Amino acid sequence: MGQYATAFQVYAAGLVFARVAAIMMLLPGLGEATIPARVRTGLALMIAICVFPIASPHLPPMPDNPGALEYALVREILIGLMIGAVLRLMLSALAVAGEVVSLQTTLSFAQTANPMEAQPTGSVSTFLSVLGLALIFATNLHHVFLSAIFGSYSLFPPGHNLPLADSVGLAIETVSKSFALGIQMAAPVIVFGLVFNIASGLIGRLMPQFQIYFVASPLSVIFGLSIFALSLGTIGMVWIQRYRELINSFAGGS
Repeated sequence: MGQYATAFQVYAAGLVFARVAAIMMLLPGLGEATIPARVRTGLALMIAICVFPIASPHLPPMPDNPGALEYALVREILIGLMIGAVLRLMLSALAVAGEVVSLQTTLSFAQTANPMEAQPTGSVSTFLSVLGLALIFATNLHHVFLSAIFGSYSLFPPGHNLPLADSVGLAIETVSKSFALGIQMAAPVIVFGLVFNIASGLIGRLMPQFQIYFVASPLSVIFGLSIFALSLGTIGMVWIQRYRELINSFAGGS
């Protein structure tokens, strides 16, 4: 390798590729299991080549012993996994909203294959997950992923200690915010379900002979899905705005 690159360049390229590949493994849309591993590895390699000139000034000197070299590689991999995991956790807001809508419209047993999960999920949840991926690419938000990778070298410079406490706090905050966001996006259907169930219970008490179940079940599905369809545009806009803010928090250092 001496005639092609110096030892430090090989070391630096390995550190950059370790972080970029870890991020790409969990990145929404680009890191899905349905994409062949060779394609993801090739894409990570090309992005690492682009990131290398920007990340070089932030890289520490080459260690003298193999133990320090292994520690540096593991540290970069863990930082990449943390960033990729946080960016993927925000997608759980759509899953929460989909499951709540499924519960309110009695469609929880309608299961379909979710391309982002290893097991089938509710049809509404699967639809919202695919919608989220479509919005990411339709709004060119995947371009901001590159800025987030660049900015990560300013937020988490190589050679420093792992920010374990900050990483755990960020993960907990992201999960709590995504759950709250999912409930907020499903709020119109939740309000409808509450009012509809109260009205159905009152009718059942006032008219015991009336077969309320056979009337209420189809109406719950029809009206619930209608309200969900009317609020779908707002759900997409709110989620993509929150997701853009999350990515920009990483890209702000670039």
